[in-house]
Amino acid sequence: MTDDPHSDFSREDFTRRGVTHEILRSGSGPAVIVIAELPGVTPRVLDFARRVRDLGLTVVLPVLFGKVGHDPHPDSAGRLGLPAAMARAGARICVGREFTLLATGRTSPVVPWLRELAAAEHQRCGGPGVGAVGMCFTGGFALAMATDERVLAPVLAQPSLPLGLTPWQKRSIDTSPEELAVVAERCAAGLTVLGLRFEGDWLAPAERFAYLERVLGKGFVAIPLPRASANPAAVMSPHSTLTEHLVDAPGAPTREALDQVLELFRSRLLPGRD
Repeated sequence: MTDDPHSDFSREDFTRRGVTHEILRSGSGPAVIVIAELPGVTPRVLDFARRVRDLGLTVVLPVLFGKVGHDPHPDSAGRLGLPAAMARAGARICVGREFTLLATGRTSPVVPWLRELAAAEHQRCGGPGVGAVGMCFTGGFALAMATDERVLAPVLAQPSLPLGLTPWQKRSIDTSPEELAVVAERCAAGLTVLGLRFEGDWLAPAERFAYLERVLGKGFVAIPLPRASANPAAVMSPHSTLTEHLVDAPGAPTREALDQVLELFRSRLLPGRD
C-alpha cells in the first residue's frame, strides 16, 4: 500500500475537559467511534472505517497518536517501517498522561474524553445510539466507554492493556472494577460486547478474555482466530484482527470476524434495515 490521502474524510478538532484532539469524519447515519491501534490512523484503519461507513453509518476517528494516512508497511518503508512507526507512536503513549500501560483495574484518563465524543456524535448524528471500536492499546477504551448507555455496540479488537507482564496483568483489563460492574449490568440487560484476538497473541492474552467472560457473562462474545488465518504478508506476528492481519476474502476466518463486527453495528445501530 501507499499513503492514503483520505480525501473522503473531513478533519476538525474536538475539545472537552480542556483536551483537544483532531477527529476525522465520513459518512452519514448513526456514529461509530473508531479508535486506532499503533501506529495510528493508517491506510488499513481507514479501510476498516470505510467498511463501517458503507453500512450507512458515520465513522469518527479520533487522532490520539501517529500521522494520519501514513503507510508504514514494508513495501513502502523498508523492513523496519512498521516497527519503527509503532515505536514512535509508542513513545508518545509512554510519555502521555492519557494512557494507562501497566496498572490493573484502572481506566485510562482519555476515556472520559472519548465518552463525551460519543455523546456529542450521538446528538449530532442521531439514531438509537453509538458504536465504538478499540484496537490494541485502545482496545479496552471501547469497553470503558460502554458505561454510557448511548454506546450500543462496543468492539474490543485485540485489547492489549495493561501489558501482560505478570499473571495478574494478563487477567485484567484497563477498566476500573466499578465501570466493569456497570457494563456487566448492561450485558445482563442485553448489551453485546465483541472481543477479537489471535490465538497465542501475548499482547491480548487468553487470560484477559477468560476474565471478561467471567465478569460480563454471556454478554461478552469472544472471537478467537487461529494464528494460521492471519495475513502472511504482514510483518508482525498475528495481532491486528481487523487491519494488518486481515485476509479480506470470502470464507477466511478474519473476514468472517469482520463480518460479525459489521453485523453488530448494523443490527444495533440500523435496526429494521435489511
